[in-house]
Amino acid sequence: MPCPTVKPKIAISACLMGAEVRFNGGHKQSRLCSHTLTDYFDFVPVCPEVAIGLGIPRQPIRLVGSPEQPDAIGTVDPALNVTRPLAGYGRQMAAELSDICGYIFMQKSPSCGLERVKVYHANGAPVDGGGRGIYAQAFCALHPDLPVEEEGRLNDPVLRENFLTRVFAYSAWQQLRQAGLTRHGLTDFHSRYKYLLMAHNPVQYKTLGNLLGNMGQTDPGELGPRYFSELMAALKKCATRRTHTNVLQHISGYLKQAISAEDKQEVQHVIGQYRQGIVPLVVPLTLLKHYFRQHPDPYIAQQVYLQPHPENLSLRNAI
Repeated sequence: MPCPTVKPKIAISACLMGAEVRFNGGHKQSRLCSHTLTDYFDFVPVCPEVAIGLGIPRQPIRLVGSPEQPDAIGTVDPALNVTRPLAGYGRQMAAELSDICGYIFMQKSPSCGLERVKVYHANGAPVDGGGRGIYAQAFCALHPDLPVEEEGRLNDPVLRENFLTRVFAYSAWQQLRQAGLTRHGLTDFHSRYKYLLMAHNPVQYKTLGNLLGNMGQTDPGELGPRYFSELMAALKKCATRRTHTNVLQHISGYLKQAISAEDKQEVQHVIGQYRQGIVPLVVPLTLLKHYFRQHPDPYIAQQVYLQPHPENLSLRNAI
């Protein structure tokens, strides 16, 4: 499946792109985002703290109160409370950034952290358990299906591959929605995502198939968003060696009439090596793609699983 020519847009904490917007006038530049990924995505840098009028440099803020509903308070001047401006800016940007396909947030930030951000009692003692950044909380509440991730977690190859797979799926859905949702369009979309869903969440694959199978006279414009929410939730679950192996076996079944007994044996051997952790996922996939180039199969050719993101990103070389 050819990758879209339009680069998907990803919003990102501005400090991760090298902007010197942190409280101390520094940045937290991520080489992955600012070098590797810029070839494939259009990044939209956002710094909510600067946007609401806090200067550079500025006194740090921290979360104070209950982890569920903390306030963002100045560490030097406790009278500074920027909870409402940060939440308001989160809602404003959620409306403005309606065309993004993902968001990469700065971890541990009281405005942008997604989870486990330190929360304190009024007396300065830390509260057990962490909270969520005020801006991130408000933004994500209005984009529940959007792929979001913290930059630090993208150092994990499995989490990185999972996040970017979801970004490209979100982008493909946006294109389908712009073209207009039809019964045929939904069924075709689901068909292309069959093996990717099986790798991430086999149970949910069946559930989504049933949802579309019982579409009947339901308006695709109503059913589509519900289907997509469940699809994104399913893809959020990371695929495992076991589930990938299951999918590789399914796909190799399409070659059983086409290749020799020796070649079949080789395919099974390499899939087994992957299952045991001896080789990365790219190895059995490359072999299968080689045989499908020689023996094309129209159903397999349209499967997103074989190429959910650009090959040059090498995301499957480390999983």
